[in-house]
Amino acid sequence: MTTLCSMTTYDSSAVSAYAVPSSGAPLERTTITRRPVGDHDVLIEIKFSGICHSDIHQAREGWGESIFPMVPGHEIAGIVTEVGPGVTKFAVGDRAGVGCMIDSCRECANCLAGNEQFCLDRSVGTYNDLDKKGEPTLGGYASHIVVDEAFTLRIPDGLPLDTAAPLLCAGITLYSPLAGQGTGPGKKVAVVGLGGLGHMGVKLAHAMGAEVTVLSQSLRKRDDGLRLGADHFYATSDPATFEELAGTFDLIVSTVSAPLPLDDYIGLLRAGGALVNVGAPEAPVSLNLLSLINGNKGLIGSNIGGIRQTQEMLDFCAEHGIGAEIELIGADRINEAYERVLTSDVRYRFVIDAATV
Repeated sequence: MTTLCSMTTYDSSAVSAYAVPSSGAPLERTTITRRPVGDHDVLIEIKFSGICHSDIHQAREGWGESIFPMVPGHEIAGIVTEVGPGVTKFAVGDRAGVGCMIDSCRECANCLAGNEQFCLDRSVGTYNDLDKKGEPTLGGYASHIVVDEAFTLRIPDGLPLDTAAPLLCAGITLYSPLAGQGTGPGKKVAVVGLGGLGHMGVKLAHAMGAEVTVLSQSLRKRDDGLRLGADHFYATSDPATFEELAGTFDLIVSTVSAPLPLDDYIGLLRAGGALVNVGAPEAPVSLNLLSLINGNKGLIGSNIGGIRQTQEMLDFCAEHGIGAEIELIGADRINEAYERVLTSDVRYRFVIDAATV
């Protein structure tokens, strides 16, 4: 007989959630079914769930066809309330998080290297995907979620759960390229855009010891940028910015989803520098390859991070007291929050109080 360790009664067939019933439709309260807790699963009572711009892209099919009804949410923080008998990494009462993926093949070269997000079979998204049994995955705008312990993150005690939730996507999305490009003392790093992603980039790069510059469309958020850790703040709407900063940076991380004049931004790099894109424009962008060739410069993409690196990021944030800047909302304001995200009317990340779901 299977024995489960539990602190709450859990009805897998009656989990409260907010779902998108069809493409572009408003989210509405519903009840969903989660799988029973398996041998290596943990049941998490969700306390907070962040709203990511990619939730909106997928809910409105901006990146292609989606699966409906959809329960978005891949910035999940909560408490473990039940564990399967084979679980060794978590116990009831532990603080836990779930990010952008909940499974992979675990056997390919990329998975074995800790890059499960690039699984050569396929990684399984936390929502808007099919699990290995062909069932749709449902995300974190819900009261509970069941996840294999191998894809569950431990949230250190030093991190409040509400400000930790966005770290599971926004945090790792910026930590991975910053760490991968050797950000540290003596490095000059520019962050393009000061939004949900960009503000995390500023905090992380500052904590790593780099000299940090924000490149934003205007100077409207200058005071915030400096408060968050930036040393300099420039408006990209001013042509003088690109003249003054030419050849300055070791690394530029672009967090914006709008198409950029890439040649202009590459001109801001030192020889050997790199421009990393974590923002995902829906339309193609153009580039003169001579911009890269003249200076041995690189144009790189970056997509979240693996489980090991995500845990490393959480531990780093706990050590340095880094959390997201959030606006906490009730679930009945999710639709309003979506519209505000689209107009950049949030500083800097909406987080849903799951007690209101």
